[in-house]
Amino acid sequence: MKRTLISMALGVLWSSLYAQVTHRDVPYVQEYAIKYVATTPSHAVESDRNGNIQLLSNGRLKQLAAGELLWPGAIVDDNTYRFMQDKAILDIAQLDGQFVYLDKKVIFSNAWAGDLYIPHDVEDAIGMVPLSTTEFIVYSKNKIQYLQDGKSLWATTLPQGSIIELMRGSHLQQFFILTANELFLGEPNSKKIRSLYKGDNFVSMTQHGKELVIAHKDEGLHFLNEAYSLAYKNQKLPSLELQVVKSLRGELWVGSKQGAFRIDKGGKIKYYASKRWLQDDGVIDIKLGTDGNLLILTEQGLSKIVSKNMTLAEKATFFEKQVRSRHIRNGFNSTLSGLNNGDISTGYMSDSDNDGLWTSMYLAGQAFRYAVTKDPEALQNTRESLDAMDRLYGINPIKGFPARSFERTGHINELSDPERWQRSPYTDWDWKATTSSDEAIGHIFAFGVVAEIVEDREIKAQAIRLIDSLMTHIVEHDFYLIDFDGKPTEWGKWNPAYVNGFSKNVGDRKLNSSNIIAMLQTAYHFTKKEIFKAKALELMDKHGYLENLMHPMAEIGKSDDNEDDLSQLLSVYWNHSDDEMYFLGYWGLYRYAFNNDLKEKYKEAILDHWKIELPEKEALWNIITAMTGIDDCGMHDAVWYLQKYPLDLIHWNIKNSHRKDIELLESNFRNQFTKEVLPPDELKISRHNANRFTLDGGNGGRAENSAGDIWLLPYWMGRYLELIH
Repeated sequence: MKRTLISMALGVLWSSLYAQVTHRDVPYVQEYAIKYVATTPSHAVESDRNGNIQLLSNGRLKQLAAGELLWPGAIVDDNTYRFMQDKAILDIAQLDGQFVYLDKKVIFSNAWAGDLYIPHDVEDAIGMVPLSTTEFIVYSKNKIQYLQDGKSLWATTLPQGSIIELMRGSHLQQFFILTANELFLGEPNSKKIRSLYKGDNFVSMTQHGKELVIAHKDEGLHFLNEAYSLAYKNQKLPSLELQVVKSLRGELWVGSKQGAFRIDKGGKIKYYASKRWLQDDGVIDIKLGTDGNLLILTEQGLSKIVSKNMTLAEKATFFEKQVRSRHIRNGFNSTLSGLNNGDISTGYMSDSDNDGLWTSMYLAGQAFRYAVTKDPEALQNTRESLDAMDRLYGINPIKGFPARSFERTGHINELSDPERWQRSPYTDWDWKATTSSDEAIGHIFAFGVVAEIVEDREIKAQAIRLIDSLMTHIVEHDFYLIDFDGKPTEWGKWNPAYVNGFSKNVGDRKLNSSNIIAMLQTAYHFTKKEIFKAKALELMDKHGYLENLMHPMAEIGKSDDNEDDLSQLLSVYWNHSDDEMYFLGYWGLYRYAFNNDLKEKYKEAILDHWKIELPEKEALWNIITAMTGIDDCGMHDAVWYLQKYPLDLIHWNIKNSHRKDIELLESNFRNQFTKEVLPPDELKISRHNANRFTLDGGNGGRAENSAGDIWLLPYWMGRYLELIH
């Protein structure tokens, strides 16, 4: 009995040491922007204890109207207090959670029963700084007046330079004055101003812990120590065209002509630029709202950067709604196109050459979702998308051949892509031809997932029938996809003469071998038809497909100059669509392997590829790799991807190539442009087939991607594989 208990304890210890790394789904901070459009520029913004936000534009108070994620609000006149319309407001500040105003003659407030009313005599005043409820500083370009208990106790004129900013000091009876060329300290008690630090082109300042930080127009940030001497400069920033710096929530927030960024306590930078985050990139001011969210004032409006505690499960719910509300076209997982500057009410659901592929990925995600949750909605989503995939095979007259897409007959089809669109035998429908290998592997991946895990007899049988149909077509046509013209499509080729026509270092030889073996194994696993197993073994044993798919990924590169044009075309640089095809294929390659010996070989090939992909921190690749039983599939990076992917999936123009805070790499075959991949919410929106190191891109807010393939597939697969709890 004692020996048994010891064995059990050792077993528990052993399993805990070698168990897969997983993620417990606890709340994290999800950021997103709510944008407000201005008709006239504002120069100041504040919020009060009630959550009200006021802006100042040309002497008039403004407020926010409407506004939510993806639905911009507006900056409109604030007529809450009617008499304020007669006031020419020069500045606005917050004091003890209340709005305080400055006009040409007085400081006043509507709070405290309107009792705050303090005259000043600063001509051409431009700003004020509340030191306490009884102490204020009013200033113009060169004059400063200190007021206490409603009386002027000290007034002085700055000997030279124009005042840019005034800021209260760490001691009540001190304040800092910044001009373009000098930092001063004002001391009302001694009625003196003394110079602390000289330079040029200063634009803003803030007190950050024990350091005083000055933003320079083109030299980055100057950090001054407690003696107000230069401690160091930081020029490794997203932009050096700085305009404002603030210490908020223990972090440095910096506004520039190229967006805003924050520097956390560890020195890590988060960049907020483009219309994903800001109405425009010309940042004027940054304030912390009373609700804890950041207010970023720009030349054309205001952005509220909302920080919301959210779990991945809650994010999935958000994205499920996004997909169903505006991304399901005839059952396909589609892009919302034709947007007018990101306005989702102006778009239409467009067809794509890859409707079958993107829908395959959404379909598999919904199958995983149903297997995990048994949610009838997930089952219905699975059924509808599987029906759309099924019709790809019936919409055209070629047995077992899947169309790329289908759409109702119309001149748009003929004009947009006349070579691909064909008339269907069914009235009022056209179908898109020239189906490629990435469609095929996507289909087999999704059908295999559905057939394996969805406990619905009818749906399971439908998926198996589709596997059989496609693979029978491929086998009967000597490993080609044969189009309407009786010829192989350009990219639907797995025949040995084609595949082995490439040298071993050309990626398509390895890729096509890996994919077709995965497809045949999947077909055999579910249909039990010996022809599929026999053909797979023939390709591996007679034509070297096992050797091809095992070829080390590190040896894949550019073709020799003496190779044919196609080989050179396919190997100019790494095609990240190939990654997508490999990893979708790995599902069937590994899970449906004919025997354990092959399974171990496949695992070796998968891990060899996965190790090269690690720098991209791609959630889907890491989570698919987890099925091999590896201890850690890069789960931390996968969760990072899922958490950092933005809620806003609009194709905004994104630019990062100008940044000085990222380390660029020399040109290389894989087009890895930076040492570290940037977070998804700082990059352009892209699917899994894109290079995540691409720094610039977008299309001006003219489309919105579906989360169905980008996010929901890796999340629900992670849930199914019990990597996310």
